[in-house]
Amino acid sequence: MNSTPADAATVTVERDGHVLLMGLNRPAKRNAFTRAMLAELSAAYGLLESDDDLWCGVLFAHGDHFTGGLDMVDVGAELASGKFDAPEGGRDPWRLDGTWTKPVVAAAQGWVMTLGIELLLAADIRVAAQDARFAQYEIRRGIYPFGGATLRFPREAGWGDAMRWILTGEEFDAAEAHRIGLVQEVVADGPAAIERATGIARVIAGKSAPLGVRTALRSAHLAREHGDGAAIERLRPDIARLLSTTDGAEGIRSFIERRDAVFTGR
Repeated sequence: MNSTPADAATVTVERDGHVLLMGLNRPAKRNAFTRAMLAELSAAYGLLESDDDLWCGVLFAHGDHFTGGLDMVDVGAELASGKFDAPEGGRDPWRLDGTWTKPVVAAAQGWVMTLGIELLLAADIRVAAQDARFAQYEIRRGIYPFGGATLRFPREAGWGDAMRWILTGEEFDAAEAHRIGLVQEVVADGPAAIERATGIARVIAGKSAPLGVRTALRSAHLAREHGDGAAIERLRPDIARLLSTTDGAEGIRSFIERRDAVFTGR
């Protein structure tokens, strides 16, 4: 298991088999994002997407809070310029730069403010601790959510519930986040949220065919971005392609032999 020491980075990166654990690591500042922290998360996402041996990611936070949002003192000038330059090989930290092929499971606790909600919305599956407190607070600072909430929040929660929180900036709790679909599960505390999110990721990486996972994600993205018809056109060609792979053959053999499949990603 390879890892980045917790005291050497604002985003820790650790391999757990085929799972990449990405930990927000500025707990003394409630994991508020600096430019360096955005760049490190970008690099971690770039690694997840580019490494064929990584099949699923987990986004979590060290300390008592997921994130208090952006450290505006550090990032304000860059935001005013209207751009964010990802490091070489990195991906957009808000996951807004096109289709992604690897699923991400997120775990949140404590403060989940502004950017924190958008990081959850960018993930595929979300788990929250009971103490999680959410606020899309940008509107009260003279700006608006620019990291994907205006796109993703209405899609996940429905128009009325999304606008309720985006336009007021008011705080809501984990029970409300679960009710509106922002998170899929609520558990006892932060460590339990991380454990549950990691467990889900391990199921995906350990039991699901990685080529099948990528294809399922691509199909869902295609339907959402280009309509059902575009996705329907790919259904049968994609299943034919998957059945011609080594993993496809293994899936059929495991069914016949009544055992768990052992997938290799080929």
